[in-house]
Amino acid sequence: MRATLGVLLGLSALGLAACGEEGSSGTQAPASVSGAGCAPVAGEKLVVLDDDKKLQTADNIIPAINTKAADPALIAALDKVSDALTTEKLVQLNKAVDVDRKTSKVAAEDFAKAENLTSGIQKTKSGPIKIGAADFSESATLGALYEIVLDAAGYDASVQTIGKREVYLGQLTKGDLQVVPEYAGTLTEFINGQVNGASAAPLASGDVDKTVTALKDLGTKQGLTFGKASKAADQNAFAVTTEFASKHGLKTLSDFAAKCSGKDTVLGGPAECPQRPFCQPGLEKTYGIQFGKVLSLDAGGPQSKDALKKGNASIALIFSSDGSLG
Repeated sequence: MRATLGVLLGLSALGLAACGEEGSSGTQAPASVSGAGCAPVAGEKLVVLDDDKKLQTADNIIPAINTKAADPALIAALDKVSDALTTEKLVQLNKAVDVDRKTSKVAAEDFAKAENLTSGIQKTKSGPIKIGAADFSESATLGALYEIVLDAAGYDASVQTIGKREVYLGQLTKGDLQVVPEYAGTLTEFINGQVNGASAAPLASGDVDKTVTALKDLGTKQGLTFGKASKAADQNAFAVTTEFASKHGLKTLSDFAAKCSGKDTVLGGPAECPQRPFCQPGLEKTYGIQFGKVLSLDAGGPQSKDALKKGNASIALIFSSDGSLG
């Protein structure tokens, strides 16, 4: 669902609309692949390897605000959410909804209580605030968190599910919506394309501070203001089973490159992975990893996770905030 909505810059770049049966389009790497590599190791739990060389763009969660509504009290309330969120906590929120089957509203209420989220927020404002959310669970949960803190600040906040970025961003810039939970890197490149053209040089990178600086500069051209970027990020990531990580002593993608590059290593990813810079070519160029085989799977979905758990893939693309990691 995230792929079709274009939530992640990595996904947009990958063009992740196509899926395939596990191994249906597996391609053997050239015979020149050197090194023994690391064969898959089955297991029930997955762990994301740290992208220590910043291959992926920083897609930290950040509140996007219509500038006319961006008074200090509103921004301060939204920043309470950003301050509370980490990727690990976002994983748990997604687990509560996607695995434990709580509603986004209940998951947000539980989180707000556990984190004492409304502490220190003074009711100094009033008036309606419309929060837009994309139509996937993570965005709905973030919208519910924004609603909680804005209500605590005295606003009459409500969440409206909109759908695609092309739709809700237009409503945000017009003022039909006042706030939307967004992703720094993806939104930077989306607005970059609108302002500077489809062939514009990328402004987003793996450096969240530089990415947010570029985003804020672009936002001024669109009537948008931004709150604080959280430590929580939902971006392309590469996972292995915990058994695989333990066997080879892996914590980072650099560890993987040093110990597991070679012919026995199997990469799982979407059909476009062998051509896209955030997938196989990026792993090869940034980390120097060679693969003996690439499996054509889905975009971080059940096929990719099953391939890891069943011992068919050594490493596969998933999403850094996937609830199954909780």
